[in-house]
Amino acid sequence: MEMEQLVNLTIDNKQVQVAKGTTILKAAASIGIKIPTLCYYELKGQGIENKPGCCRVCVVEVEGKGNLAPACATNVSEGMVVKTHSLKVVNARRTVVELMLSDHPASCLTCAKSGKCELQTLAQELGIRDITFKGEQSTYRKDLSPAIIRDVNKCIMCRRCETVCNKLQTVGALSAVNRGFMAVVATAFEQDLAKSPCVMCGQCVQACPVGALAEVDHTRQVINALNDPKKTVVVQTAPAVRVAIGEEFGLTPGTRVTGKMAAALRRIGFDYVFDTDFAADLTIMEEGTEMLGRIDKYMKGDKSVKLPIMTSCCPGWVNFFETYYPDMLDIPSTAKSPMQMFGAVAKSYWVEKLGIKREDMVVVSIMPCVAKKFECQRDEFKTDGNPDVDYSLTTRELAELIKQFNIDFNSLPDEDFDNPLGASTGAAVIFGATGGVIEAATRTAYELFTGKTLEKVDFNELRGMDGVREATVDFNGTPIHIGIAHGLGNARKLLDKVKEGKEFFHAIEVMACPGGCVGGAGQPYHHGDFTKVERRFAAIYEEDKDKPLRKSHENPYIQQLYKEYLGEPCGEKSHHLLHTHYFDKSDKVEFVKE
Repeated sequence: MEMEQLVNLTIDNKQVQVAKGTTILKAAASIGIKIPTLCYYELKGQGIENKPGCCRVCVVEVEGKGNLAPACATNVSEGMVVKTHSLKVVNARRTVVELMLSDHPASCLTCAKSGKCELQTLAQELGIRDITFKGEQSTYRKDLSPAIIRDVNKCIMCRRCETVCNKLQTVGALSAVNRGFMAVVATAFEQDLAKSPCVMCGQCVQACPVGALAEVDHTRQVINALNDPKKTVVVQTAPAVRVAIGEEFGLTPGTRVTGKMAAALRRIGFDYVFDTDFAADLTIMEEGTEMLGRIDKYMKGDKSVKLPIMTSCCPGWVNFFETYYPDMLDIPSTAKSPMQMFGAVAKSYWVEKLGIKREDMVVVSIMPCVAKKFECQRDEFKTDGNPDVDYSLTTRELAELIKQFNIDFNSLPDEDFDNPLGASTGAAVIFGATGGVIEAATRTAYELFTGKTLEKVDFNELRGMDGVREATVDFNGTPIHIGIAHGLGNARKLLDKVKEGKEFFHAIEVMACPGGCVGGAGQPYHHGDFTKVERRFAAIYEEDKDKPLRKSHENPYIQQLYKEYLGEPCGEKSHHLLHTHYFDKSDKVEFVKE
């Protein structure tokens, strides 16, 4: 093995030794020196790094060089002497930011990212109190999709969104257009987002440092519903929300606040506070039964069976395979996502229990996801035009709602969800992490397949943060080969191998966002610090361990639902209510050409 070549340099009068090829930015960080950045963005552990050096906020002074150098895009060299905060550097940074502000919309009071805007924070840190230069304002129209709003007038051309869209997710919906003053990142061929290859995963929203990209806000509609005495408003909360929302109230990433979240929702005024985890257990009953049915037929020699069965819980992933893999639409599970299963059950079973009309119930979901806003508007999830889920709020939006109602979140007592649609098992909560859906399915499928009790419910071989993983699980002598991917670029790698016949799997789980739902685009902004996502990931499994029941089929309220209302898993009634179908979207978009 070759010895790593080291380089010695001086940064702000401090000696530092780093590997050859290290940037000045990372060399400075290794000794605790912070250099401000704006266009730079790294998802550590995901192999994604945006360092175009285009914003020039991270410039530093290098001895012997006439011009200032961008720290994010300049590698160290032996004997280099660097000043990161000299008078020349600070003055240049101020000027750069002042020029950015000269044509940036001064709409901070109403901007979706006000208080969380990196440009705003940088201006404050640099002590900028006046708009020194007056520039011409661009006049792009706002671009709306069902999930994402794009205000190109706020684009600062950092190209972070383009990097995550094209490199992390390999969607190809965003690209730089025009030159000079009119240069922006726009959708492919300057189409509307809704007509582009965008799958609404929202990772561009998570990456954008300003308000050029944000989720479509549904909080006003939710407040109106809560104020309507004719409406019964129920809320469901996804598993990943409970390990992230605490960050919005100053808590450490990964802090579990399940009970406080339920208490806060009651104080906001929801009539019933339920848990999407209940529907996750229900999803396992349907998806697991479907998976076992296919595998059983395949093992009996039926070669017409479509394998691998692929999970269908993630709407960004569903949009992705409908758009990019329309020849595989008969392979994914037909089971609806937990969110949509919950809505279907709430507006059938629960309205009957309450003795009210379907249209008098409003179902609100709290999701770590931006794409869920689109999912709940899909026509196949409506009955006579009435949606199963009316509105979907992100984790961030719920935090804002709690603050609007002046609720002291951290002082709240822990409260339980309402029953029957609030009871769940540990298998349901791990839906929030990559590998969790297939592990939950495996816990139930093993017992249904073998007829034996599963003593060890932790399938560690299915866990981890590698982008593409595979494992073989022993079903009492029958090997079941499983594939897992998180991030759509990784999903593409896995699916291409399957299509080319290079890999065979009985089942595949895909989640669109890095880390799974815990890294969802609707979660508190992590600004590229993936350790926050990893802490949320760990907390999900801690909650699973603390549950008295850890297998979906053991949930007594799920058993009651089948006995009273649904009949058998994948039976006629449950299939009608809890399953869906997919559409070929490949002819509705133009793709970015390489």
